[in-house]
Amino acid sequence: MQFSNVKAIYTESIKDTALEMLSCEGLLPSESDGYIIVPGLCDVHVHFREPGFSYKETIKTGSAAAARGGYTAVCTMPNLNPVPDSREHLETELEIIRRDAMVRVLPYGAITVGEKGEELSDMDGVAEYVCGFSDDGRGVQSEDMMRRAMIKAKSLGKIIAAHCEVNSLLNGGYIHDGAYARVHGHRGISSESEYRQIERDLRLAKETGCRYHVCHISAKESVELIRRAKRDGVDVTCETGPHYLTLCEDDLMEDGRFKMNPPLRSAEDRAALIEGIIDGTIDMIATDHAPHSAEEKSRGLEKSLMGVVGLETAFAELYTRLVCGGVITLERLVELMSLNPRKRFGIPSGSDFAVFEATKPYRVEPREFLSMGRATPFAGDTVMGRCVMTVCGGRAVYIDKRG
Repeated sequence: MQFSNVKAIYTESIKDTALEMLSCEGLLPSESDGYIIVPGLCDVHVHFREPGFSYKETIKTGSAAAARGGYTAVCTMPNLNPVPDSREHLETELEIIRRDAMVRVLPYGAITVGEKGEELSDMDGVAEYVCGFSDDGRGVQSEDMMRRAMIKAKSLGKIIAAHCEVNSLLNGGYIHDGAYARVHGHRGISSESEYRQIERDLRLAKETGCRYHVCHISAKESVELIRRAKRDGVDVTCETGPHYLTLCEDDLMEDGRFKMNPPLRSAEDRAALIEGIIDGTIDMIATDHAPHSAEEKSRGLEKSLMGVVGLETAFAELYTRLVCGGVITLERLVELMSLNPRKRFGIPSGSDFAVFEATKPYRVEPREFLSMGRATPFAGDTVMGRCVMTVCGGRAVYIDKRG
């Protein structure tokens, strides 16, 4: 089958397979459609909340949301109950994954016991079963503890993926310490609370030779520190989120769907992040998909819990704003959302792929999400790049027949 309006990125070998599967589902493109076939997307930073917080999200609903967004592999963060800090605790999560996951779900192990920063977890006991180690949700405050974790991770051939945040610099803040916070009387989170810990960790990574990954960077200083470290030969990669590339504090509203950690920062910070994805300083885009209940996100900027959902909007928002907006190419977006995270974390794509409809605009409607979370700063946006089909392990795990 030949269709001039179907473009395959890095996946010409599976284009015929994709078209055959689309044909079987009655989804072949018409002359007015433009389809893009890409390797299955990969997100190295999601929260599926199970075990422990299944009223927010489950492995089943989170992986369904991932499939709807074109993702075929995701890495789940360890701020769970029980925290996966031992083989016994990790097995609770693995059992649910084996039973319910619709796409490839790879868990992180915790860096410290209970993510409390006081004692190293049983990294030896879980290394075989995890994609890396993280205490996401909080920064490891002790330099000695992080050094020990890096030495151990290096010996195990695993990545340390760090949430970088200096607790002593937070000062009760909950949005960016910028113009919006000052005008509206909110307490701000300084950029320094992020980049100071990145600065420390980069020094430790150089010292130990650990494979180091920085989660959800948001500040211009963070970009420059990582840029310099790469030039200096440090084995470091980093991610940023779709919301940090497309929004800033100027877009804030008095609504919990705009509250996440780190926060939306200044337009200058956003410009630095965009420059970082252009010049290769930033290696990948991860959603930090972090669902909460409707009640937990209904308390405004000050009192809502931090976190927004992102798996079902990421590709469309970035395709619309960055690719259609002429900021980066589609090929670069695929590198950031699929190829680079897989390469860094050793996650093969196999024959996984996703098909997106690239020419028809549609509206982001949170009520249609498969995720249990509904809080997104992108609600109501008109975008292009609707996922039509996601195939994982040779099986269609998501099909959109809305047309």
